[in-house]
Amino acid sequence: MVTFFEASLDTISVHHVGNQSQSEMYSLSDNPLELKDDIIPNLLMQYFLKPFEKANEVYHLMHSSGDLALNELHNFATKVFDDKEKFHEASEQIAKHLYKVTTHPNIKGGELYVVYFNKVQIEGNPLDAIGIFKSENKETYLKVYPDKGGFQVDYEQDAININKLDKGVLIFNIEKENGYKVVVVDKTNGGQDAAVYWKDDFLQLKIRNDSFNQTNNTLGIYKNFVTQKLDDQFEMSKADKIDLLNRSMKYFKEKETFDMDEFAGEVIVNPEAIESFKNFKSQYEQEFDSPIGNTFEISGNAVKKQARDYKSVLKLDKNFHIYIHGDKELIEKGFDDGRSMNFYKVYFKEEA
Repeated sequence: MVTFFEASLDTISVHHVGNQSQSEMYSLSDNPLELKDDIIPNLLMQYFLKPFEKANEVYHLMHSSGDLALNELHNFATKVFDDKEKFHEASEQIAKHLYKVTTHPNIKGGELYVVYFNKVQIEGNPLDAIGIFKSENKETYLKVYPDKGGFQVDYEQDAININKLDKGVLIFNIEKENGYKVVVVDKTNGGQDAAVYWKDDFLQLKIRNDSFNQTNNTLGIYKNFVTQKLDDQFEMSKADKIDLLNRSMKYFKEKETFDMDEFAGEVIVNPEAIESFKNFKSQYEQEFDSPIGNTFEISGNAVKKQARDYKSVLKLDKNFHIYIHGDKELIEKGFDDGRSMNFYKVYFKEEA
């Protein structure tokens, strides 16, 4: 999704943003950071951009009123993309805006880096991008160095691990009228209440309704439907539910395009259950204002992501786990009167 093999770091400004609920202040630098050699920019590029290589979700900036002009980050980004001479001034405004929304007591203060990049690729398109990154967690590092024919050990406190970016966002100079293309990293800490401030309060994002998100949402909705909703209408064993989940995952792995009627006929089959799923999906779309088409291109990356959460394990007390990957007809459930216990009978040809 995001690559940076041609990218370069153009300008960087660093500020400090505290938590106003803890009576902390913010501190602004007078000028952009001076980078005196090639080593520091390369380390910063790794620190800032590498976490985005696995980012699949693309967002847009938005405002709850529907008026994009009221989104602060959209205004700041537009100012810089229109006139790069205003970069440092905009970075100061970004720091002040972040301080304004940093009100939850569990939010940590930290350094804020605002960066202008050239030729960062998103979806194969090299673009200028504004990066905003916050460093909240510091670590202690040991340093070993030669001394007097041997070695000495020293340490450095409050150092930054360049392999652990806490929070970051890239705003790409494309689709301005839609709120730009935006990708985000957020290593949540401080609980759920503190977590929303980066995406919801500071950036104000809405997810782009592309093939990745339509695939991801449909698989997520179907999983919730099978595991939570079907019990209200049908008597189903856990093995039956696992079979339904396996069949849906098989459909998404084998097909290139999702078709609601085809999916319903091949995977769900039961007419009442099909109608129930369509209603369940419609309720999700209305509640989250996130319409999903009845046909869309299936995203392989979204399927891989959801496959990690699709469980095919039948847990029986604390004694046995049965992994169901194929034909459900090869497993039978029964009840032993003599032992007053349930049992499963499994058919197979040979042991692996």
